[in-house]
Amino acid sequence: MALTGGDVLLDRSPDGRIAYLTLSHGKYTVVTWEMRGLVAQRFAEIDRDPQVRVVVIRSDGEHFTSGGDIAGFMEVDPIDFTDLGHNVTAPARSPKPVIAAIDGYCFGVGCELALSCDIRLGTGRTQFALPEMNLGMIPGSGGTQRLSRLIGLSRAKFHIMTATRIQAHQALDWGIVAALHDSRDELNAAVDELAATMADFSPAAQRTAKEVLDKGIDGPLYTGIDLERKAYAMLRATDDFAEGVSAFTEKRKPTFTGR
Repeated sequence: MALTGGDVLLDRSPDGRIAYLTLSHGKYTVVTWEMRGLVAQRFAEIDRDPQVRVVVIRSDGEHFTSGGDIAGFMEVDPIDFTDLGHNVTAPARSPKPVIAAIDGYCFGVGCELALSCDIRLGTGRTQFALPEMNLGMIPGSGGTQRLSRLIGLSRAKFHIMTATRIQAHQALDWGIVAALHDSRDELNAAVDELAATMADFSPAAQRTAKEVLDKGIDGPLYTGIDLERKAYAMLRATDDFAEGVSAFTEKRKPTFTGR
């Protein structure tokens, strides 16, 4: 059955604070229906684990992913497509910061998965595309909405309606990726360093920042500012904030616990 195959491997750093999700399915990392479900399952496990502070998504193939299992889609009942994007968009709903390490192709559902992450890093050979128009289809897992919010409506219309790829340096200029690196090894090293840095921050502050940014961006400015103000007041009551202030005044590195 074409819908099955591949895996989404879950590993943790030695201290357990960083969770690594690895897409695994051949050279081009084709994402099957089964792998979509595994993304959601892995995030459910990660989100329940208070020890995990940061999540990294990467691929063990030559490319991050060339997209979904196209032939397999014909085996799925149309009614099942109504919840199509809920599984691969789990990074956006996770309270933990999620970093995507993207080398090579990042197409179709892989692009939508990456757009659901909080931070994306790539290499000079990274390419993004939502090529569904070639199949007489449109992106169905958040691609139209997230790409347009990220790069603007006009650019998103062009790249979605013409199935044109976004090259690495264009992606950097438009903010799709935060940085580009010369090789996969350098990319992985940079991602590990970034994840370790973020794992040292207060989990409460990281979670709150993500929520305020995600919820505030789609509302009026005054609503976002009000949300930010209330979140700031809430964090004022945390042990982590008290620890941060103490560490600052004592000129030492803070130890945050998430409380």
